This record gives sequence, structure tokens and C-alpha cells, in this order.
Amino acid sequence: MRIRRILAAVFATAALAGLGLTGAATAAQGAPSVVTPSECRQGGGTPAINEEGNYCRGGTHDGEQVD
Repeated sequence: MRIRRILAAVFATAALAGLGLTGAATAAQGAPSVVTPSECRQGGGTPAINEEGNYCRGGTHDGEQVD
């Protein structure tokens, strides 16, 4: 019985550690990038700098913030 509890604890710890690493990797990939108005246009988009949030509309940088 004691061995089963130890194994269960080991597996639970490994599973939680794996979730923590996966969450950190996902957060790093999801970080929004900032592009220049020129980069937005080169990607086929239109910089919407007069609208709230200053985002690039359309193209490869769609939804990215314009600075």
C-alpha cells in the first residue's frame, strides 16, 4: 500500500510539473508583438492608428499593435 501512495505522489508531481512547463511555453508564444506602420503596410495591412488600441487591420500582422 505504501508503494502505491508513493507512486501516485510521484505521478501527480510529474503531471503538475508538465502542466507548468506547458503553460509557460504557451504564454511566451502568445505574447502580442508591436509593428511599425511601415511593417503593417508591407504585410498587406492598414494601420488603424486613429482607432482605439492602434492595431494593424488585415495582412500578415492583423491584430498586432502599431507603434
